[in-house]
Formats: sequence, structure tokens, C-alpha cells
Amino acid sequence: MAVNLTRGPIIRSMLLFTLPLTLGNLLQQLYNITDSAIVGRFVGSDALAAVGSAYSLMTFVTSVIIGLCLGSMALFSLYYGKGDLKRFRLTFTASGLIIALTSAVLMLACLIWNRPIVRLLNTPGEIEDMLASYLFIIYLGLPATFISNFLSAVLRSIGESRVPLVYYAISVVLNIFLDLFYVLVLDQGVEGAAIATVISQYVSAVLLLVHTAVRYRHLWPTRQELRVSRSAASDVVRYSFITCLQQSVMNFGILMVQGLVNSFGIEVMAAFAAGVKIDSFAYLPVQDFGNAYSVFVSQNRGAGESGRIRRGTRGALAVTCLFALVLSALVNIFARPLFSLFLDSSEAGIMDIGVGYLRLEGSFYIGIAILFLLYGHFRAIGKPSISLILTLFSLGTRVALSYALAPSLGYQMIWISVPIGWALADLVGALLMTRTRRLE
Repeated sequence: MAVNLTRGPIIRSMLLFTLPLTLGNLLQQLYNITDSAIVGRFVGSDALAAVGSAYSLMTFVTSVIIGLCLGSMALFSLYYGKGDLKRFRLTFTASGLIIALTSAVLMLACLIWNRPIVRLLNTPGEIEDMLASYLFIIYLGLPATFISNFLSAVLRSIGESRVPLVYYAISVVLNIFLDLFYVLVLDQGVEGAAIATVISQYVSAVLLLVHTAVRYRHLWPTRQELRVSRSAASDVVRYSFITCLQQSVMNFGILMVQGLVNSFGIEVMAAFAAGVKIDSFAYLPVQDFGNAYSVFVSQNRGAGESGRIRRGTRGALAVTCLFALVLSALVNIFARPLFSLFLDSSEAGIMDIGVGYLRLEGSFYIGIAILFLLYGHFRAIGKPSISLILTLFSLGTRVALSYALAPSLGYQMIWISVPIGWALADLVGALLMTRTRRLE
């Protein structure tokens, strides 16, 4: 059942929408985390480093698809809030075609230039072949990534976040069993983990496609609406392109940082690989609350409920800060046990590096929490270019400080640069939010 965000208790509605959204995205994160945990424990730290580097790269690649879907979701929410289902369906056609074509081109480009991309990451020679083999198989799952994220965006735009959760859960359970089968039984190493992930992704995508086509048929275009409307395509490009660019810039910056991390050797590389996964897993609730807030603002903007938006913004800020403080405390307390999921106790040096990273990052989750809220706000009011500006401040600061200071002062400067970037972007975002409100 969809949650209507244009009426009823504001924070309760947002939290009801956020919970299955977060659980669904946590399950999506488990694809690579499962691969990392199993190969790290049963294949070795080299395999963990390879899969970890693949995670940073695939986050960048899939950010293009996810960014386009997020931009389209803002439009879907707007038209749903207005009650204009015809425009909703025309946007469905235009955005579906644009994102499908983009995904196909992206997959072909990645397959063709797989090896040069791996070398650009400063990948140590001893794991280059392992990383290239893993990535080649993972790229074949990009069509499934498109289907899952696009249909999830359609459903979430109307307040339905539980349906994607069910199919992600099925897929993740399947992935765990297939990982264990391919890695432990068939002894196929990182290639087996990649095959397990791709199979699971396609199962999830097909199930979600069939369910949505049958249960939510009214959201799908009729035969007459399968044409690409020029105005709908223009709106999709306007909303989605900037959001896509913002997501890509953000993850390209992370990819640049990955290249710098790789230059410090296998131990730092493996520690960073596990740390980033725990990190992104930990702050996912505040990221998804920012997305829920964005849908809330979009739907209420479509319904003309400006007063409700203002009340919701104040409440959302309080909730997201509370979330962040709780998550920071939990990560600091459980940093070492969390790392033990990825590493054997004999890898004490790698674990110490990783725990140091996680405790430093985790102490400042409030910075990224507020930033996600700002991203959601500007995307919802039709100003995704401001989200891009904030990303440039955040990631630009991180990359610049890392490359300027880490070679001489050590890899720890890479960790320290992150919360500094978050704080600067939050300050700029707050100033721009105040300014845009005065102009409304």
C-alpha cells in the first residue's frame, strides 16, 4: 500500500515511507558486501582488495543510472501529487527510453574498455587480472540494475516503497546461497562471486517487472502513450541530467580517491575496501530519509501545500540529525566487530587501519546526513543544479586535500578530508536554501 505524503502526520508519513526504502537499499548494498565478506574470509585479502576496488568503480558506473532514475522520480512525484496520471505515464515512456539507452551504451563502453579502466585505478599488478575478471561479469548485470532502479523510482514516487523491498530481499538471500556455492563448492573465486551477483540481480529485476506490470498497470503507458513526447523528454532531461551529473561527479571523486588509496598498497586498499562498505551501509538510513523527504516535497509541491513543506522541512532536519548521532555512536562502538565480518583475526594490521578510518568517518555522520537532506530539497523544487554545486564543494574539497596532503603526511589525510568536505558543502547549501526561499 502506498503512503500518501500530502496528508496526515508529516514525520510519521515520511518515516513509514523511509523504513522499507532503507531496508530495500540495505539489501541492495548487500550484493557487494556479501561478495566482499565471502571472498575476504575464504579467498584472501587480495580478493577482498579486488572486490573492494570494483565496488568503488561500480558505484560510479551505476550512479549514472541511479541519478537519472532519481531525477525522474522527482517528476513522477510531482505529477502524482497533481493527480495528472496522463503526464505521469508520458514521463514514464520518455524517461524509460532515455535511461534504457544510456544503460546499454554504458554497459558496452565498460565491457570494451574494461582493462584500461582497471589500470587507471593504479591497481597493483598482483590483483589486476582478478579485478578485471570480476568487473567484466558484473558489467553484464547493468540492464538488471536499470530495470530495478527505474521501477523502484516509479513505485517510490507514489509512496510505495515496500514492493521493491520484497524482491530485493529474495534476491539477496539467493545471492548469499549462490556466493557460497560458486566460491566454496565450485572454487571459482571472485568470478564465482560476480556470477552469483549477476544472476541474483536479474531474478530481482524480472520479479519486480512482472509484479509492477500486473499490480500497478494504471501507471504504465497505454499504447497511445508509448510515443515519446517532446515536452516530457525535455522535462526528463532537465531534471535527470543534472541529478545524473551530480551523482556521477560525486562518485567520480570517490573513484579518484580510490586511485590514491591504491597507491598506498594492498593493506590500506583492503582496509579502505571494507571500511567504505560499512560506512555506506551505516549512513544509508539518512540517505534514504533524504530521498523520502524529496518525494514528500515533490508531492506537496504538486498539491500546492507550501505550508506543509515548511513544517516538514523543520521536522526532517531534527529527525535526520538524531539519526546521524545514533549511527555515529553505533559505528564507533562496533567498529572492530564490524570489520571482523570481512577479515580473519590474523589480519590485525589491516583491521587497525580500517577501524581508524571507520571511527573517524563515523564521528561526523551528521555532516553527510544534512547534505543528503539538502540534495533532496533542491532536487524536489526543480533546482538539481544546486545539488551539483554542493557535490562539487564536498568532493572537490575531499579530492584536493587528499592529493595535496596524503603523499607527504600519510593515508590518514584521506580520511580527515571527508568530514571537512561535508561541512563546507552543508554551509554553502544552507546559505543557498535561505536565498532560494527568499526568492520564492
